[in-house]
Amino acid sequence: MSQHDSITTTELDRINQSSNQSTHLSPYNTTSRPSSFQDNNAINSAEGAGSFSINSEKKVTLRSERSLRRTLPPNNDPILDSVHGGRPQPLSVLGCLKAVLFATKLNVLLVFVPLGIIAAKLHWSKVAIFILNFIAIIPLAKLLTYTTEETALRLGEIPGAILNGFFANAVELIIAIIALKENEIDVVQAAVLGSVLSNLLLVLGLCFVFGGYKYASQTFNQTAAQTSASLLSLSCLSLLIPAAFHATATEIDQTSNIRNLSYGTSIVLLAVYVLYLVFQLKTHNHLYSVTCEEEEEPILPLWLSVMLLIVITVLVVVCADYMMGSMDGLTAHLSPTFIGLILLPIVSNAAEHYTAISVAMKNKMDLAIGVAVGSSMQVALFITPLLVILGWIIDRPMTLFFNTFETCVLFVSVLIVNYLIQDGESNWLEGAMLLSTYLIVAVAVYFYPAAAIATPQTPHR
Repeated sequence: MSQHDSITTTELDRINQSSNQSTHLSPYNTTSRPSSFQDNNAINSAEGAGSFSINSEKKVTLRSERSLRRTLPPNNDPILDSVHGGRPQPLSVLGCLKAVLFATKLNVLLVFVPLGIIAAKLHWSKVAIFILNFIAIIPLAKLLTYTTEETALRLGEIPGAILNGFFANAVELIIAIIALKENEIDVVQAAVLGSVLSNLLLVLGLCFVFGGYKYASQTFNQTAAQTSASLLSLSCLSLLIPAAFHATATEIDQTSNIRNLSYGTSIVLLAVYVLYLVFQLKTHNHLYSVTCEEEEEPILPLWLSVMLLIVITVLVVVCADYMMGSMDGLTAHLSPTFIGLILLPIVSNAAEHYTAISVAMKNKMDLAIGVAVGSSMQVALFITPLLVILGWIIDRPMTLFFNTFETCVLFVSVLIVNYLIQDGESNWLEGAMLLSTYLIVAVAVYFYPAAAIATPQTPHR
């Protein structure tokens, strides 16, 4: 091989020195095409001259580590592959499955999936069944998010965004539908409210604290955050009106009127959610676009990502069904409201916790705000009214009439979040305020009398 057909050791050293000055690299983090090496003046043709030079001000634009691990064989030299224009070979099915299995550290908890199913089949104690399936859903929720993103990347921007929007809160929806089928209306209402509070107070608070630990002050898109927060205020209003309607009504039995009010309000909220999707994906998508240095590419082929999405969804349904079926084993120690408001959101929001904190520590607060506030908004505008409509279809008394305590907690939480994000900046103290609010709510729910939280049909509500 001639000198012009290879890259010398000196040139490779010069590339490594230049890339270390601009971007931190891992050995598996560079499958870029020649156009990725951007110079302020020009780049000599790698194919014509057989070599190229990079000055000290060179910035090497690289794909993300996640993108590279998908396609780069372990023994290939990424720089040589880039220079000679070679395309990395796609991973085999086994390689794809290994990539999914090692996608996150939470996957070590997957061992609890068969344990939870075995515990239910062998009729272990209800507490053991609940705990095992509770833990099993945590990695499944993360894998569901991962496979959803993989499928969305294959489908394109708008179909992918719609798929992401639907499956982003799939675990909450599955748990709520199972509880709704069992006529556990209080648990359903507590679960959807707890999901909103968990994202608004716990997840967002952790983002502010961990991000503020590394950065004195972090900024984010104020307009996009305020839009989501304003929609949350609208959803809060949809809960205040039924409560006010019940408190001021002169008739003794307002069950029928409250149901009809909830059905009409739910249809309006679903329409607003559709309008929000148009706003986010079409007319004002520039507010929600995040500038990335690299374009992410999918690891999995479409057929495999769809198959895994179906399998993981089925496993979530199975584990959630066993968990909800054994929940009465905990009611001797904890109220159903505490389980629904505090415990269940921890399971359903595990993926959001992990993702939001990770991006916040990388100073990507727009993504963190989008995960936390956006997920809360979706539960309030989409999941909750959808459950009301489903209850209407299957003849379950699910309404938007929450008790006074729950309504006040939601109102105060939305008010605090609106106030903290209005300046477009965050710090660790604001995160501590949100976490403190969540802890106060958790303590209050723990000691709140279970008899005070009844189904919407009981007169004392």
